[in-house]
Amino acid sequence: MKALLLYPQFPQSFWSYDRFMELAGLKSTIPPLGIITVAALLPSHWEIRFRDRNVATETDEDWQWCDIVILSAMLVQKPDFQFLIRKGVRLGKLVAVGGPYPTSVPDDALNAGAQFLVLDEGEMTIPPFVEAVEGGETQGVFRSLEKPDVTQTPQPRFDLLQRDAYLMMAMQFSRGCPFNCEFCDIISLYGRKPRTKDPEQALAELQTLYDLGWRGSLFIVDDNFIGNQRNVKRFLRVLIPWMQEHDYPFTFITEASVNLAEDDELLELMSEAGFYAVFLGIETPDQDSLQVTGKVQNTRAPLVEACRRINDAGLLIYAGFILGFDGERAGAGDRIQTFVEQTNIPQPMLGLLQALPNTALWTRLKREERLLGESSHLTGDQNSLMNFVPTRPISELAKDYVEGFWQLYEPQRYLRRCLQQCLQIRSGKTNRQTMQFPLNKGLPLIMQLIWHQGIRRPEIRGQFWRQLWTMLRKKPQMLNLYLGLCAAGEHFWEYRALARERIQEQIGYDPLEVPATPTPESVLVR
Repeated sequence: MKALLLYPQFPQSFWSYDRFMELAGLKSTIPPLGIITVAALLPSHWEIRFRDRNVATETDEDWQWCDIVILSAMLVQKPDFQFLIRKGVRLGKLVAVGGPYPTSVPDDALNAGAQFLVLDEGEMTIPPFVEAVEGGETQGVFRSLEKPDVTQTPQPRFDLLQRDAYLMMAMQFSRGCPFNCEFCDIISLYGRKPRTKDPEQALAELQTLYDLGWRGSLFIVDDNFIGNQRNVKRFLRVLIPWMQEHDYPFTFITEASVNLAEDDELLELMSEAGFYAVFLGIETPDQDSLQVTGKVQNTRAPLVEACRRINDAGLLIYAGFILGFDGERAGAGDRIQTFVEQTNIPQPMLGLLQALPNTALWTRLKREERLLGESSHLTGDQNSLMNFVPTRPISELAKDYVEGFWQLYEPQRYLRRCLQQCLQIRSGKTNRQTMQFPLNKGLPLIMQLIWHQGIRRPEIRGQFWRQLWTMLRKKPQMLNLYLGLCAAGEHFWEYRALARERIQEQIGYDPLEVPATPTPESVLVR
């Protein structure tokens, strides 16, 4: 079999960093780890071509060459995903799909024409799919309730990547999360029992990336890296000497639950291993909303203090926030803004709550008959109105979201948070905990940054130079990280206007301007 593996394009979103990528001469933030793991699960006698369409599109010759097209996608990639299915069918190719989006909403892929649905986790469903294809079958749906032992998962095919097109490389250590947040689909996809790779298995993946020549930052893509704290500590204890022996070729960023702040040993190990940042699902500073949505791990200690402890351990904080929880009190957007200013989190991701398929939230809202058109409203991005009837007026939520995003990414406020966050991070033992850029990418980015923020923009020009001088005097070891955060501002300053425009299209007026006759009920119907 000649298999063409394609990864669909992402639309412009919070995480796409479009303008930053352009300035840095890069194409995408991280590679698609799932589909290059699928490539490793396919038979060795199959011929494989892989194209990440966010880096370079496939050619007509690729389409002519292949017997089967294999796609993996997340919900936000829906438009390009469905386009590729239809193109494959039109060209007479077999089309097989998998990944989080078709696993959650299989009917969308079937309706677009996909013949094979290889759902859930590939270690369980790819072998029967391969058997079916090699047996001459032309359609099938492959599912598994059983969760695979990830210690048996093969190494991803990192060799298939155009590695110099990415900001970071990626690896996975665990799947699953022990918590029970009502809105989260991770537990429905991967379960509540975190399964981890063996420490030596994870080191072997790092060694492969090292041998392929990668030097720089690496995203450990686990949805909760610390879900199994015993096993993650075992990994970190062997990672530290490996990093020392290899002269710290990588720095790490990952996602974790806020209870990370409660474990001093874990924080110390992460710092010593070369972690420079962590993404936290804070969601809201409102304790009653956290209780309603089942995010009880965020209620055990004051969240501002938790952020301070994580900064003290040497880690930069990225964080996610959500508006629209049931029973949410007016002014939630203002309270999120206040929290962000208190903690100096530079890049808060703000979104409106979506009920994702198969989550506890989805099930409850369906029972309460509050879902709007089932999955038709889902887009997977952060600037879509909710796909259910909220307990607050939709006009009020839209205003909270757009105003919050607009204010959080006001250029002067954003740059000030970048400076303060870097200043309050304690330098780690290694002095290597910072985002790394290859020299051929870093220097052009710095020159672009000086031009755009140090010369071209009069409203921030003086602030840029004052803050740069402060960083050089007080925290020169954090300069790379600081400059990277500043450069990312170019993306967010464009994206906040796009977010405002997208919401305006959905409600029929600019949320930052009082409409002549607000009609939240008609918005819900639409």
